[in-house]
Amino acid sequence: MGRAVLNSMALGSADLSTVGVMDSDKGKALEIVSIYGCEIVIGNKVPAHYRNILLLVKPQDIDNLLMQIGESINANQRVISFAAGRKTSGIEKFLKDGVPVIRVMPNTPMSVGIGASAISKGQYATNEDVKAVQELLKASGKTIVIDESLQDAVTATSGSGPAYFFRFVEAMISGAQDLGLSEADARTLVIQTITGAAAMLNQEGADPGVLRQNVTSPNGTTSAALQVFEGGDLEGLVKRAMKAARDRSQELS
Repeated sequence: MGRAVLNSMALGSADLSTVGVMDSDKGKALEIVSIYGCEIVIGNKVPAHYRNILLLVKPQDIDNLLMQIGESINANQRVISFAAGRKTSGIEKFLKDGVPVIRVMPNTPMSVGIGASAISKGQYATNEDVKAVQELLKASGKTIVIDESLQDAVTATSGSGPAYFFRFVEAMISGAQDLGLSEADARTLVIQTITGAAAMLNQEGADPGVLRQNVTSPNGTTSAALQVFEGGDLEGLVKRAMKAARDRSQELS
């Protein structure tokens, strides 16, 4: 996710030479520096001249990281967490009073400028802090601002969503091969089909139900396929999967 964020910043023509990178794995830090031209931060103190401190580590690593750097962060800086499930209140307890904390649930398509991110503010963060984060993510795709209580639902929707989509594409490619197409032709057809369908959904006023109906002739081939989906309770399966993701996000908090 760290690279996805840096890629999106690069798309927005941000000066990445002013970005500092701190990583317990020095090899990874040096690799990021070589790719993006960032600075490398040595030690466990966050330099005071950095306005935004982005937490781009696994949720289970947040506490250990903040125990090391938390005391070096001051109220003139802004902490932006991208860790799934971790509440702003849990981050604030490692920081001095008054340090603004913003929670972001992004997704990996931000690396190509078409991501979806949800932003929530902690108790010390202001609307100006939220606007600053939106500006930081402006080249990443679309952002929404929500109450933090909805972040677990966002995680299950857009945060984990790309993986649901990729899994469905894998299944379609495999199905096409079972029907006799080569892997190369299957990939071409499936990826072009889903790319085109996504573009249609992005048109103003597009409704997924109407678009589906427009493709589905009565008793036709599409209808036969959709009946199989409905027989397997596709909607129920998707909802159960999303609930499982939401529940896991809550557990991580």
